Parts: sequence; structure tokens; C-alpha cells
Amino acid sequence: MKIRDLVAAVAVVGLSALSAVALRGWQAERQRANALQAQMATLNKQEQRSAVMRSVSKQLEEIALQQKIISDERREEAIQQKRTAELMRQQSEVERMKALVAQEKAQTSEHHAQEALQTAESERQIAEHQRIKAEMAKRVTDTLSYQALSRSLGSLALIQSQRGNSELADLLAYASYHYNDRYGGDIYHPAIFQSLLTASESMRIWPKHRGAVMAMAFMPHQDNVIVTVSTYGEIMLHEKRGEQLVTRRLLTDSQYDFRDVYIDAQSVIYAISRSGHLAVVHSDGTSKVIAVNLLDMPQWLSMIDGDNILIVGDHGLAQYNRQRGVVSTRELDFRITAASRYGNLPVIFDDKGRQHVVENITELVTSEVPVKGRITAFASSKNTRQAAFGLIDGTIYLLNEQSGDVTRLEGHLSRISKLKFNGRRLFSASYDGMLNLWNTASDKIEPMTLLRAGNWIMNFTFDATKNNAWIGTYNGDVSEALMSVPTMAGIVRDKLKRNFTVDEWNYYIGKNVSYERFTDRQQ
Repeated sequence: MKIRDLVAAVAVVGLSALSAVALRGWQAERQRANALQAQMATLNKQEQRSAVMRSVSKQLEEIALQQKIISDERREEAIQQKRTAELMRQQSEVERMKALVAQEKAQTSEHHAQEALQTAESERQIAEHQRIKAEMAKRVTDTLSYQALSRSLGSLALIQSQRGNSELADLLAYASYHYNDRYGGDIYHPAIFQSLLTASESMRIWPKHRGAVMAMAFMPHQDNVIVTVSTYGEIMLHEKRGEQLVTRRLLTDSQYDFRDVYIDAQSVIYAISRSGHLAVVHSDGTSKVIAVNLLDMPQWLSMIDGDNILIVGDHGLAQYNRQRGVVSTRELDFRITAASRYGNLPVIFDDKGRQHVVENITELVTSEVPVKGRITAFASSKNTRQAAFGLIDGTIYLLNEQSGDVTRLEGHLSRISKLKFNGRRLFSASYDGMLNLWNTASDKIEPMTLLRAGNWIMNFTFDATKNNAWIGTYNGDVSEALMSVPTMAGIVRDKLKRNFTVDEWNYYIGKNVSYERFTDRQQ
């Protein structure tokens, strides 16, 4: 190769290399230029944003300045309001202090007024108490005075009745009840009760038996039909028709000595005779007499259950079955003095101071009688938890079963024949001929004689209303007596024919008592 060509080739190569280098340099510059342009664009944008930001910042500064001005104004207003509020608070405090002072003065005045009111009220209460005491004293005096007047009028009524002055006796009897009732007296006081019983003519006596009437019992659900038995062997059925007592003899045989009667739910009548016979009378009128063998001197009957009746003798017991007759007997080693019922069971008393509750003929629950003496009558009350023991000498003992306390009641003169409770009232009958009432709720229990039969009272009973007592006496009389005092008073008021004259009023009642009329009938 020629040097010329070599040089030319080298030159070409060098020129190419130089061109390549120049191209890369141009490209690098171009890239730098582009980068600078981009940077300039970016800077321009940043400048524009900075300008915007400066504008916004300036606006914000202006807003902040305005807000500061407003805030300063409000702060100034708040300071002014605070000053005003403080001034008002100070004024309010001054007013509050004035109000407190006024309140204290008002409270002081109120306290003084309250003290004055309390003093006045205390004086008023003292005066009222004195007035009430005076009224109570007057009322007590008036009450005692009028109660005494009512009893006196009752006694006068009985005197006038005995003299035959029935019109005046009726007036006095009703006036006796009137003032007694108005002033809360005891309506069962003997003078008042007896005067009303006489004036109302509410006691009827019918001589029916030849022997002593020993027992009586009402037919089931028939308050106007009663059966009585006597010692002359008489069994009679009586029906009350108005003022009349219509009698039918069911059995009469003097060989029998009937002492007790029992009527079952089927209206079958059982009467026991001391001769040792049991008479059975059916509702159709048919009758039979059964010998009770091996039983000495029977005289009491008592129900054991629906089919069996206990027969009590002087020294033994027998059991009678309604279908099979006498099914068993039992001899006892003591003498029986009385028989009654204790709760739902028969009870018997002996001559050794014991009582025996009969659960059945073979089972007796025995205990000591809490009183001394021969028991002839007994009654008990499940509701009041009381028991009464009547003795042969006329004494009655009242037992409080809860506390065990025993109270001696004296008012009869001879043997107690029958005792019966009606709530807190105890009725007693005696051979002394008196039917007495005892108020067992009273602190001091005293007898009130309801009636005097004029003969030994052998037995008595009440109808279902408890308003009427039926009485059997030794001379054979059957009596009915009204026991309801208000009912008797109503009868007497209705039969009054006139009122008191002024002279009668002033004499019997008194001038200091305002005149009253007891009837509309003209004198």
C-alpha cells in the first residue's frame, strides 16, 4: 500500500473518529441544553407557583390582619362585656346581700309568728281538751243518769203492770228501753228485760205434761215444731201456730220415765227412760220400745256418729245402732253425774272429780275436772274457748281454756240443770226457777235474770234464730219466751195507745228532760 493511501486512510479514520467524538459532544450538549430548557421550564413553573403562593400568602396576610383587627375588636368588646358583667355581678351581689338580710328578717318574723301560732294552738288545744273533758264528764254524768232512769222506769213499769195499769206500764217499759238504748246501757238488765217481757206479752206458757218436762228438741229444719218428753212416760210433738201450741201425743205410758230425747236427720225420735227402755218414734208415727239390758238407770242420749247413739246410765254405757239396735254395753266403776258434749264428742262426768270424753264406747279420754264439786251440767264453746261447769249447789265455774283461769259465778240458789253458750253469752237454768244470762266478756260477770218460771226449770233450748227460748218445767209446763230485746221493744211500741201526759212526764221522767212522743196515736 502506498503511503499516500495510508495517510489518506488514517486521515479518514481520524476524521471519522473526530466526527464521532464531535457528534457525541454535540449530542451531549444538546442533552444539556434540553435539560437546561426543562430545568428552566420547571423553574419558570416554580416561579409562577411562587408568585401565586406569594399572592395567596399576601392575601392570607391581609385576611389574617383583618381577622386580627376583628379579634382585637371582639376582645375589646369582651373586655367591655366582662367589665359590664362584673359591674352587674357586683350590683347583683349587693342585691343578694340585701335579699339575704330581708330573708333573715322575714325568717325571724316567721319564727316569731310560728311561735305565736304554736302558743295559740297549744292554748286552743288545752281549751279544746278542757272542753272535751267537760263534755265527756257531762256525757258520762248524763249517761249514768239516763241509764239509772231507764232502770227505774223498768221497775216502775213492772209495778204498774201488777196494778193493772197496762197503758202506763207499756209507756214506762218502752221509755225504759228507749233511754237505755240511746245511752248505751245494758239491754239485758233485769228491770228492763222483765218490763219488756211483761209489756210485750211475749212469754207463753202451755200446761202440757203430767210429769216433769225433762228434755226437748226441735224437729230438723222446723223452728215451729218441738218434741218434749216427761217423767210420766209422755212423748209429745208441738207445733206453734200463731199464739197456739197444737200438740200431738206420740207416746204415753206411765211405766216409762223419759229423761232425754234425740232426733236424727231423718226426723226419727229417740227417747230414753230411766226404766231401761229406748222409745223409737218414726216420722210416719209408728213407734217401738226397746229394752236396754245390762245398763243401770239410763238417762242421757248423745250422738256418736250418723248411725250410732250413745246411751248413758248411772254406771255404764250402751251403743245403739240405728239398723241393728243395741250392739254393745259397758259397765263403769264410777257413778255418772252428768253428760253433755265437748266439741263433737260426748263427755261424761263422774262422782270422783273426773271427766271422760267418749271417742267410742271402748275408748274414754279421762282427765281431772278443773273445779271441785258434783257436776250436774256442762257446756263448752269452740269459738270462745270457754267451758262452763254447773254444780248441784247452784254454783257455776267458767273456765278459760287458753289461760286456764277459772271464774266462780254465783247467782243461782240450787242445782244447775242446763247450761248453754251463745257467743260470749252464757245461759243457765236451775231448780230455783230462774233462767239467767251471764256476759262472759265483761270484767265483772254478774247474773241477769231473764225470767222466773215459778217452778223448777228442768231444761231449755233455743230456736235457730236464738231469739226464742223454750223452757220445760217440773210441773209439766212448756213455755216460749222471746229473748230479743229490740224485738220486744218493737212489739211494745206498736201496741202503745197513747203518749205520756205532761203531768206523767214530769212525774216519771222529769221536768229537766225534753218531752218526747213515742207514738203518733192521739190521746
